[in-house]
Amino acid sequence: MSQTPKPPPEGPTLPADLHYSVTLFMQKWQEKFNTPNSAIYNAPQLPPSLPQIWASSQFVAESCLRQPHLLSDLQQSGDLATPYTGQTYHDKLQTLKPADEAGLMRGLRQFRRREMVRIAWRDLAGWAPLAETLMDLSLLAEACIQYALVFLYGQATRRRGTPVLPDGTPQQLVVLGMGKLGGYELNFSSDIDLIFAYPEDGVLLDKKATSYGEFFTKLCQSLVKVLDDITEEGFVFRTDTRLRPFGDSGAIVMTFDGMEHYYQTQAREWERYAMIKARQVAGDMAQGAPLMAMLNAFVYRRYLDYGAFAELRALKQQIMQELRRKDRPDNVKLGAGGIREVEFIGQAFQLIRGGSEKSLQQRCILSVLHRLGELNLLAPDDAEQLGQNYCFLRRVENHIQEYQDKQTHTLPTDPLAQQSLAFSLGYPDWASFTAELATVRAQVHGIFDQVFSLSKQETGDNQAQQLWAGTADTDCLLASLKHYGLTDPESGLTALKHFKHAAAIKRLSTKGAAVLDRLMPLLFVGLASVNNPDETLKRVLGLFEAVASRTVYLSLLAENPDALAQMLRLISASLWFCDSLARFPILFDELLDPRTLFTPLQADDVDAQLHHLLSPIATQDLEQLMIALRQFKQQQVLKVAAADIMGIIPLMVVSDYLTAIAESITRQVLHRAWLLLTDKHGTPPDSDSDNSGFAILGFGKFGGIELGYSSDLDLVFICTYTDGNALTNGNKPIPTCQFYGRLGQKIRHIFDTRLLSGILYEIDLRLRPSGDSGLLVTHIDTYEDYLKNQAWTWEHQALVRSRCIAGDLRLKTTYDAIRYRILSKPRVYESLKTDVRTMREKMRTALASKAVGKFDLKHSKGGIADIEFIVQFLVLAYAFNYPRLTFYTDNMRLLDSLASTAKLPQSTVDTLKTAYCLYRDKGHKQALQDNNALIDQAEVAELSLLVGEIWDQLLGK
Repeated sequence: MSQTPKPPPEGPTLPADLHYSVTLFMQKWQEKFNTPNSAIYNAPQLPPSLPQIWASSQFVAESCLRQPHLLSDLQQSGDLATPYTGQTYHDKLQTLKPADEAGLMRGLRQFRRREMVRIAWRDLAGWAPLAETLMDLSLLAEACIQYALVFLYGQATRRRGTPVLPDGTPQQLVVLGMGKLGGYELNFSSDIDLIFAYPEDGVLLDKKATSYGEFFTKLCQSLVKVLDDITEEGFVFRTDTRLRPFGDSGAIVMTFDGMEHYYQTQAREWERYAMIKARQVAGDMAQGAPLMAMLNAFVYRRYLDYGAFAELRALKQQIMQELRRKDRPDNVKLGAGGIREVEFIGQAFQLIRGGSEKSLQQRCILSVLHRLGELNLLAPDDAEQLGQNYCFLRRVENHIQEYQDKQTHTLPTDPLAQQSLAFSLGYPDWASFTAELATVRAQVHGIFDQVFSLSKQETGDNQAQQLWAGTADTDCLLASLKHYGLTDPESGLTALKHFKHAAAIKRLSTKGAAVLDRLMPLLFVGLASVNNPDETLKRVLGLFEAVASRTVYLSLLAENPDALAQMLRLISASLWFCDSLARFPILFDELLDPRTLFTPLQADDVDAQLHHLLSPIATQDLEQLMIALRQFKQQQVLKVAAADIMGIIPLMVVSDYLTAIAESITRQVLHRAWLLLTDKHGTPPDSDSDNSGFAILGFGKFGGIELGYSSDLDLVFICTYTDGNALTNGNKPIPTCQFYGRLGQKIRHIFDTRLLSGILYEIDLRLRPSGDSGLLVTHIDTYEDYLKNQAWTWEHQALVRSRCIAGDLRLKTTYDAIRYRILSKPRVYESLKTDVRTMREKMRTALASKAVGKFDLKHSKGGIADIEFIVQFLVLAYAFNYPRLTFYTDNMRLLDSLASTAKLPQSTVDTLKTAYCLYRDKGHKQALQDNNALIDQAEVAELSLLVGEIWDQLLGK
């Protein structure tokens, strides 16, 4: 005769239907414990959280009924109320001690049920944060895999023998955990994706001469069976091995060499995405390290890979189509605004930028999102919002699965299950929960849409698409080009036809051609917004042909309409900019973010960013160092040019930025060259990295803080030591004088070695004593003696615009004193004037353009060189009486100093400064158009005449 069920103990107020459900569970519980034949008689004290948990999870309630001792064990052991450490699961598994494989399977399943009840209880009660729940689930799976593998490996080696490496070390199976297991983010009822590998092939010494491949295949099959087979005790973890090379049709386990060959030659793009979270979860970690290094290189390309956006979008669209076919829009994992979209956002940036930005090489999606916000790759508010939404969605996912321990990500349709889910998450009813969920998913999908441009995949208008396809007759095509702003459509159509038949375009893969088909119509539409569409089209076609073999850059533009528009504006304004992109396509990345593109780094920021970029590069990895330096320089100069072209920064700031970039690079070149040498030879006596006894002097535009886009660097290397024959203190000691000579050679090598990415800077070392015939590195005492007793007047002129750029601060102080003494020595005015005028006339004769009607900005009469020589002459003539004339090295402040000492009238100084700034500005503009320094004489006729008159007054015959 049935008894009226007793109500559950006091706890959170339950909705009526859930209250009744829990009451029924309680009746069954009481019946089980009040049965005299029960294994446990007299029920233990029930925890106050029980109604809340049983109302939220039928799995937990039924597990407690199925194994009456389970709940009391969790309570009495303290495990229910206590967080686990990383070792807890391993320690608990050691108590199993199974006798055979059947015992192993039974023990693991019972262990799994106990621990899953504990995890669900702590999560549903609010005792464990999401991070703990995900970590516990991942560590539980990992511990079960490891325990089972050790047991099965031991059985297999006792039965067949042990596979070994060539050195006799036992060879282990390497187990990779993929997806959320790899990222320590496993959900409650997740399956586990595993890939198996072993180091090398070989043959066992058993009677059958079993191959290692057969040995490890059977071991993997046994491991999957132990974990995955469903028995009366359930399963441990559903195990999926289909992510392995070749999927279901491939071998279940491969050698490291086989894996490497597959991923280098046959892997598909989505497999890079899948490998982001790959982590070794079992087997010998040292043996698995080479495999993980190979996979890391497969995932993270050394260049930026915007093709990943298209690949991930295609994968996302496939998932959405599948959901629509199965009528499952309420999937919190795969649906719009679901968990997968958050993961796609983070992992897209990882695939694209992770090779160059090592901090993105992480498995935890929350850490990746946080870093994306720090790097401003995502707006910080968006990154924070995504993190919060991800946590919300993962809690929902876990609670859905904790209800019945089913692998589902779909919102329940059963009213009782809906009420249970809403209650477990703290909502009063289903409607309030779904309203919040809808808001979260809308926020996620909005950001996803921005990143992947899913809702605005511009492909150009129909006319642009028809123009690119070339399907219309010639008159229509010409009309289309005219519609997009071309004034000479015939020439534009000819250029288009040549482009389509260019070898680089015809060699495009199917994937690359598809990218170009998306991009070109967008290009035509964008031409209408520039001032010179005819020239811009030809420039862009040449650029696309140059980079066609790297379709990643075409993908960048096709995926980012704003970047395409930015590129068109800049290329329209600057041929130099276009050529820079063609020579160094990695600069395309800078087009993505106008906030950073038009904001060159300040000097301190340049130093910090360059240090951060170079710090991971090993001391002896000279090639990678040179590549990184070149890329950094190109990226930073590009930003300066973009800001200059768009009129955001003035001329003087352009030169300041360009000089700051060169200074920072020079300091790092010296630092890294010093490390390279001292790592091998040790340091000279009385020197270290701060007091190296070595310095680099900058002359000319570098010394005068007036660098242009194509300026070379005039350098002189100086050093100081007491005894040139004293040996360095390293393993391979060399004389000190030889050490500094090699240091100079190493610096020159880093600067001017031509790589695929070009040279770092052209450097000119001819201003050192005796020019090209002199020693590369000069002792400071020798240098002073040369300047005092042997240097020509023009070499003293060069000192006016010289300064110490990098190196030993003590040596800088010494050099500054020498420079002051040389510049301020008394000179015979007329003799000095003759020397300066003679040198200038020789230069003008040799270098000035003879073209009629053209003005050479530097060398023509009244040009830049005349102004520089006037300043240098006056400094050398009057520094003896006016020391302030030696303070500065840039012409603008030197002219101000000459005005303040009354050696030039203010009106004359104003004229020279105006001319100097105008000439330099026009020089920058010419460089950006990739032109030489010739302009029409008429553009500066009046000003150049005034400068010429000043020259004649001061230095004329």
